[in-house]
Amino acid sequence: MIGQIYRYREFLKTNVKKDIRGKYKGSFLGVLWSFINPLLMTLVYAIVFPFILRNSQPNYVTFIVIGILPWTFFTTVVSQGTYCVLGNAQIIKKVYFPREILPISVATSGLVNLFIALPIILAFCIFSGLGLTWNILLFPVIALTQFILLLGIVLITSAINVYIRDAEYIIQFFVSMLFYGTPVLYSATLFPEQFRWILSLNPMCTIINSYRDIFYYQQLPNFAMLGIVFLFSLLLLIIGVQVFKKLEKGFAEEV
Repeated sequence: MIGQIYRYREFLKTNVKKDIRGKYKGSFLGVLWSFINPLLMTLVYAIVFPFILRNSQPNYVTFIVIGILPWTFFTTVVSQGTYCVLGNAQIIKKVYFPREILPISVATSGLVNLFIALPIILAFCIFSGLGLTWNILLFPVIALTQFILLLGIVLITSAINVYIRDAEYIIQFFVSMLFYGTPVLYSATLFPEQFRWILSLNPMCTIINSYRDIFYYQQLPNFAMLGIVFLFSLLLLIIGVQVFKKLEKGFAEEV
């Protein structure tokens, strides 16, 4: 499979570029909307949420930005990745190419957007007075872990969505609910210590906390938890590849 993807690397590169540029094609601000939307969300949450939880988190706007941008990476890849096979039905029927390229290109374009958004996080850290430390060099490690997790997810969801069309809407609902179970707007320390293990069952909780460790708290992330999430993500990726390969045989007939 890796050999096939390498042979079709130009097609993969073209798809990644299309995913990055095509989404906002024709709009005045173009790709900038990828950053404006999370920033507008941050502004709303920063105004409203402290009143709801009576949150006194220092540098709360920076705190939210560090959580919102990786979460946007997560939601964008899951939503677009789940629909990517059905959305390319005409190409699938006419041209042969490794079908895995479709979810891979969605996850890769999301990763590229996250790296493009990195200067926003850095700017908030600097102008809020937090500053930067060498811990930020671990950003690619955390981003790669999240990328592997997302790729495993969308390989499964994109294949299932071909056969069960309601899967797309069920997944969107689940992701919306997961938002409140992930410490994007709040710190996990708000929960009683005896219940925090429940949050740790959500791999995105560890990933968001790891981003905050290196940028906001300026410390090393919890490598034990991050390592567990990395291994889980690899296992999910292996399962995702197997599921996708098994189901892709009927893609041309079903789409």
